[in-house]
Amino acid sequence: MFRGRSIHILDGKGRVAIPARFKEVLSTRGEDSLVITNEGNTLWAFCKADWTILEEKAGKLSQFDKSGVVFLRYFISGAEECKLKNNRITIPKKLRDDAGLKKEVVLVGELKRFEIWDKDKWDEEFERVKTSFADAAESLPELSI
Repeated sequence: MFRGRSIHILDGKGRVAIPARFKEVLSTRGEDSLVITNEGNTLWAFCKADWTILEEKAGKLSQFDKSGVVFLRYFISGAEECKLKNNRITIPKKLRDDAGLKKEVVLVGELKRFEIWDKDKWDEEFERVKTSFADAAESLPELSI
């Protein structure tokens, strides 16, 4: 599982280092690539096996369901497989542009995926979630957490 946060530098070619603890997750699972897609102001990175499960579920959506069509057009169509090379991935320019990634990025572990944020946007988002965490935490006992 992916956990923790770390700041990295995105080089001019769109390459970013993968933290050792994330690389360990990938190695344990026998993964040599990630599937990365857009989600709002961030990118979501999945192990290929987890992405395949998501695609199988998405493939069962009705072609006439408006929410399903939006999901496919935005989330699925934005997905790119990114090979891990020398403990780095290259994030395609379109995805970097969609998320507004600049030089400093933050990789944020979220169990089955991790997010890739522009550092300034992450700082804003973290302040927002930090402020709302107490309210959100009230519903966690319902989830047995």
